[in-house]
Amino acid sequence: MKNAFRKNKVESDPPPPLLTGHQIWEKVSQLPKVTKASPSRLPGYGVEHNWTKQNIFWELPYWKDNLLRHNLDVMHIEKHYFDNLFNTVMDVKGKTKDNPKARMDIKEYYRRKELWLQELQNGKIVKPKASFSFTLDEKREIIEWVKNLRMPEGYASSLGKRANMNEGKLVGMKSHDCHVFMKTLISIAFSHLPERIWKPITEINLFSKDLCSGKLLESSLDRMEKNILVTTTKLENIFPCGFFDVMEHLPIHLVQEARLGGPVQTKWMYPFERRNRHNCNDESDIDPLFPPILIFNKNGRGSKKRGK
Repeated sequence: MKNAFRKNKVESDPPPPLLTGHQIWEKVSQLPKVTKASPSRLPGYGVEHNWTKQNIFWELPYWKDNLLRHNLDVMHIEKHYFDNLFNTVMDVKGKTKDNPKARMDIKEYYRRKELWLQELQNGKIVKPKASFSFTLDEKREIIEWVKNLRMPEGYASSLGKRANMNEGKLVGMKSHDCHVFMKTLISIAFSHLPERIWKPITEINLFSKDLCSGKLLESSLDRMEKNILVTTTKLENIFPCGFFDVMEHLPIHLVQEARLGGPVQTKWMYPFERRNRHNCNDESDIDPLFPPILIFNKNGRGSKKRGK
């Protein structure tokens, strides 16, 4: 497949194969469990594999027979993915992935000259506005829409409290707020983007909605597994390379994890973090099935004084 946005680059390699536990064990069994040497000294490192040591979990006798050896937490992946996507499209200062360093990479590796940094006559370097970002007035319009949203009781927290009208951004977004956006709102919020940009974002919206469904069909999983690859490729044609960190890659593996482990509601972190009140915006966010565990730090010396 030829990537037209890369300079003189033709990508023809197939995706890496999915290895069984026994196949992985054959590769890691000879690696040291503890090492202070540079990984580059390991035979085959960077060419055949990227392992730096043998994980301690391989000492468990059943580990190589597990079909699902690691659990990717959908809650945190959704939050980080949303933060990267929303802050980049809204061009939030200090949080956008479309920063000057990313623009410098574009000039070196990509053909999209409209995104290259420009030097003015006074010597100042400016970043041209990207087609995937909004102006300040457009950002304020979106934030005002979020501020006036009214959700069904118990569906989401008060998103209006997260709205910052002056800077055109959302602040203090909790994991569940990001989940609501990824599942239902982000395609509506970004509907004014050009169609070639809005459609892949909508596909991410639908992927999140289907993945978090309480009922998963094998046919749906097959379709999602194929579509997420195409959607990710579309996003690579839109956003700079700095946008793509591990969080934009992990959704590719979430379908296989759902196929092995079942619906994500049985594996994500919401029940546990709500019990510890890490994910609650206010008292109305507390799940009655998982009441919070309140932890009090007592000062022993002060308690003795009061006791006297």
